This record gives sequence, structure tokens and C-alpha cells, in this order.
Amino acid sequence: MKYNQFCPIAKASELLGDRWTFLIMRELLSGGCRFNELQRGLGSISPSLLTTRLRGLEDAQIIERKKIKGQQSFEYYLTNAGKEALPIIQALGKWGMCWARDQINDDELDVELLMLYLGRSIIPEKLVGNETIIHFRFNDLEKLQDWWIIVENGNVDICLEDPGKEVDVWFNTDVRTMMEVWMGDQTYKSAIDSNKLKIVGTPGLTRNVAKWLRNSDFA
Repeated sequence: MKYNQFCPIAKASELLGDRWTFLIMRELLSGGCRFNELQRGLGSISPSLLTTRLRGLEDAQIIERKKIKGQQSFEYYLTNAGKEALPIIQALGKWGMCWARDQINDDELDVELLMLYLGRSIIPEKLVGNETIIHFRFNDLEKLQDWWIIVENGNVDICLEDPGKEVDVWFNTDVRTMMEVWMGDQTYKSAIDSNKLKIVGTPGLTRNVAKWLRNSDFA
């Protein structure tokens, strides 16, 4: 959209104001770089619209793409201009935490997005040993009820299939409670005391969850 004004806010809005663009920037700033990673974090965006938005950001020199060796696909990286948008995204998130989260509807509780964020929130160096298996069971879901996070040699993977390994920490909760804990709306202790969250496993991990599973940056 063109505003036909010389105002810097208008010019910035022409580049970043399209639907989904701020969320694409959020994913890129969070470390996503491949098309399927970006789409996973964005949920309902269509592949064609994501392609269009990425091309627009590339034309504006906010991102640049690099071909993956041996493949036909690309990775997307922020340019300096894109990286300097971080304070804008942070300020928008902070404003949203204060003024735009009074009511979260059930249809906004996206377990796939939650698990993506939980995986990004793991701090591997705070875990003991080279491998840790974390099992989440969401008792309010019929589908996508069980998730595993596998932390191995500093790498974090999220899967829906049982890896067949002994679980170190087991979470039993519902999507809203886990979202609220991660977002800082309630503490692990308050969720456990209200019987909305149960954590079982290695004592050294269950007693110190917040040390190795950090909250949202906006908590």
C-alpha cells in the first residue's frame, strides 16, 4: 500500500504494514530461516502469500535469500535493515502484552505454535548430560495431544512421535495453562498448586524448570 506521504512512519508502514509482515519478521528475528520453519510459526498463512511477502521484503532489501546447497529451496536472512527492526518488534510485543491480551479465545490457542516457542525457549546448557527427553501431554486435546522435545548435544528437536527413549521430564497440563505459564500470566507454582499442571521426572530438572525452560521475552 502506498500512502503518498514523505513521513517516515508512512514510508516504514509501506514496507512493514502489510498483513502477516510483522509476524514474518518475528519469525526471522526468532531464528527461523527456511520456508517450512516460517510457515510452521505462522500457522494459517498460505504458501503463496508467504512467498509474496518474502519477495516483497527481499525487494525492499530487508531480507536476502541464499540457496541451500544441493536443493532447490532457499534460506532467508535479515539484512542490517531487517535486524534493526528488532526494537520495533519488541516494542509492538510489549504494547500487545499491556493492551491487547485482555481476552484470548480458545480458537487462538495454537498448540503447534506453543510447542515451537517452547522448543526455542529451552536452554540446553542448563540441562544435565548430552541428552534430555521432555514429554508434554495436553489433556484438553484429542488430536496433537502428545509432544516430545529432544535435546541432544545442544540441538533441540520437536516431534509428535514417541522417540522410544526414557523421558526425563513429563508435563501434564492443558494448552491454555501452559501458554499462560510461558507468557508469565501465572507461575509454575500457581499452576501446580491449582492442579492445572503436573510435572514429573528427574528432581534436579523438575525443581528448576524455569532455569532451563525460559519464559517468553514479553513475560
